[in-house]
Amino acid sequence: MLQFQILPRTLRFRQPAGTSRGVYTTRKVWFVAVSDDETGRLGVGECAPLPDLSIDALPDENYSQKLLELCKLTAESGTINREAFADFPSMLMGVETALESLNASPVLGRTLKINGLVWMGTFAEMQRRVDEKLAAGFGCIKLKIGALDFDRELELVRYIRRRHSADEVEIRLDANGAFTPDEAREKLQILAPLGIHSIEQPIRQGRWHEMADLCAASPIAIALDEELIGVNDFSRKRDLLQTIRPQFIILKPSLHGGFSGCDEWIELAEKQGVGWWATSALESNVGLEAIARWVAAKRPTMPQGLGTGQLFCQNTPSALALDGENLTLPTNNLPQTDEIWNAIKTLPQ
Repeated sequence: MLQFQILPRTLRFRQPAGTSRGVYTTRKVWFVAVSDDETGRLGVGECAPLPDLSIDALPDENYSQKLLELCKLTAESGTINREAFADFPSMLMGVETALESLNASPVLGRTLKINGLVWMGTFAEMQRRVDEKLAAGFGCIKLKIGALDFDRELELVRYIRRRHSADEVEIRLDANGAFTPDEAREKLQILAPLGIHSIEQPIRQGRWHEMADLCAASPIAIALDEELIGVNDFSRKRDLLQTIRPQFIILKPSLHGGFSGCDEWIELAEKQGVGWWATSALESNVGLEAIARWVAAKRPTMPQGLGTGQLFCQNTPSALALDGENLTLPTNNLPQTDEIWNAIKTLPQ
């Protein structure tokens, strides 16, 4: 018989994290532990909805109640009712992670390339962060745009290109839906000569036909991110990809259906020739490591977006080793799940 425990905890950022949804100073997550009475083994997962972005970002009490319902049903049946909880992707990811760590041998001994994320800030702050990433040897830099004056953001891109060609440093941009369709067309033309790899979500989600027009005509490859949120039915996913025909999709298991839901996105994308990579969504080390293991098992060739585990003042023990753009799943000195769970208990509520 499976036994579940849930511990809500509050993670505090080392410095304010600027995003398209405002500035975060704290991060509420729900940790899940599952134990097996027969084997005595323990598995740990993390449920991390993002306020104003996740479709399951409920008030804390409601979130806890719904997560408890999922855990009870899973304990009774031994399996996750993914269809019934399709609209609760962060919960699916957390419970999937807990069961995976309970039952499976981890993927070890692999290294993933990751992009260097430059957080939103003033021009000077973003320029300094670019310098730090380049000095650390990152071959792929991701810039969030749409918050500053476009001319200043353009200067930041040119700042990189004056130092490194497109062959040396890949530049990914993330607009978080900041542009109107007409603005997007104009700005994509301006950016194109600078050798941009891709731009995420140039216009806000939900405008499938306008996004399709952009993807067909854009001189820069377009990647969908927010567009995938809330699209949980398999046939609806297929319709979205066939309608918009993006060059890439970006998968966040906490937002896009857990690991099972993201596997569906990958299956459909690969059939259509759409590329993909995965990113974290401000999870702690528990969620970050789970995503890294899931991705590593697929042996991707593109840089992934998995460098957020060092954002918090307090965190859980992790097997991940980060060296510049290289994120490694080592084969030894691995923290045990009971050690991780005990560390979770010490985090602030």
